[in-house]
Amino acid sequence: MSEAGSSENQIGPLDIGRVMAALPHRYPMLLVDRVESLVRDERITAIKAVTMNEGFFQGHFPGRPIMPGVLIVEALAQAAGVLAVESLDLAGSGKLVYFMAIENAKFRKPVEPGVLLNLEVEFVQKRSSVCKFAGRALIDGQLAAEANFTAMIADPPKA
Repeated sequence: MSEAGSSENQIGPLDIGRVMAALPHRYPMLLVDRVESLVRDERITAIKAVTMNEGFFQGHFPGRPIMPGVLIVEALAQAAGVLAVESLDLAGSGKLVYFMAIENAKFRKPVEPGVLLNLEVEFVQKRSSVCKFAGRALIDGQLAAEANFTAMIADPPKA
């Protein structure tokens, strides 16, 4: 991830309240616990504290709990959602960030209970309604997963 970024565009850390203001996700689907740093229009570093209390560990897998890869990618996408909301000034707009595509997802290391999953996401391309991202999930500096993904900014579905 790049190191550039002007100080006026840099924010963080952001607590769970600010994360929840940016994302519509709630328990049990909220997978970003904290934002360590965010540079608007560039990148975000966030944290997912992986605990044994996560419901998915009951069945994935009994005796050898491992966080499902799709949830690791979802955590990366949620971090990207916070980055998009903060960069495009969408907070309070009612707009949502929807997954459109996942490419080149690779899982390098199992994610087990008791770790802090560091989520690093950067913009690859940013337009007003479609953004592309590159993301990496790390444990103690070691790559656990990576993916490229695309998201669309749109109004929520009509009730």
